Amino acid sequence: MANRPTKLVVPVMLAMLTTPAFAAPDTVFFPSADGSTEIVAYLFKPQTRGPHPAIVMLHGRGGPYSANVNDECALVSRASPSACNAGSLSKRHTMWGQYWAERGYVALLPDSFGPRGKAHGFERFTHNDPDRADVNEKTVRPLDAEGALRWLRSQRDVIPDRIFLQGWSNGGSTALNVMQRQGAKTSGYRAALALYPGCGKKALLAPELTTPAPVALLLGSDDEEVSPARCQEMARRSIAAGSKVDVVLYPGATHGFDDPGPSRQSIAGNRFALEDALKRAIAFVERVRD
Repeated sequence: MANRPTKLVVPVMLAMLTTPAFAAPDTVFFPSADGSTEIVAYLFKPQTRGPHPAIVMLHGRGGPYSANVNDECALVSRASPSACNAGSLSKRHTMWGQYWAERGYVALLPDSFGPRGKAHGFERFTHNDPDRADVNEKTVRPLDAEGALRWLRSQRDVIPDRIFLQGWSNGGSTALNVMQRQGAKTSGYRAALALYPGCGKKALLAPELTTPAPVALLLGSDDEEVSPARCQEMARRSIAAGSKVDVVLYPGATHGFDDPGPSRQSIAGNRFALEDALKRAIAFVERVRD
């Protein structure tokens, strides 16, 4: 079940940092499947002619924006200009959006928090914060992901049956719940990548995944916020139930190991995990896209 991280010949992250800067992504709006919330999202587009496969990226509990601006805004909407915008996305989300676009994927990053007045996100270890119930990963955020899927399928430059899902932390749990809700449907997301998700009862809809779509879990052995062992147990149960789940456990990697900022990347386990995760993510979706 568990895959060993592979050693890279080329340091992917450093190579990306030397490439020319991308323009800020486009800002788009679409309705959540909850029927009442207009979601703001950020669209990274390939420079080649489409149509393209696509991936929806689900932010974690800190929200999609840089910590430098999170305290300056709460509500993000079409009618409410804010410091939280396409130009103030976090380094991690910008890095991944550009990474996918450079490889021919349309990447869509929805903001589940801003349209609900919580653009500032939540601090670490705030799992029991009652405010999080309004944007929770079990009953709220999956509807945003389903709205994103519907919106992408309406775009002329997107291949409608080649859309994938990626999530971090709270967004990783959301991605797993989306796949659970999708069930045996063959018309939903083709596969899902979940980076360091929460896998306990409070985070997931069921103790095991039941989905025919491939799922990959990328975990850090030294995660200080969620339990990688709990995710490994969930994966074992899911595989026993017939689901296709790959698990990669990165030795010495922490929560948020793919944050390219100097603080996280000062940890050796995180540097390796980031490089491997980038390579593994594109290989995973390429393997199942056709």
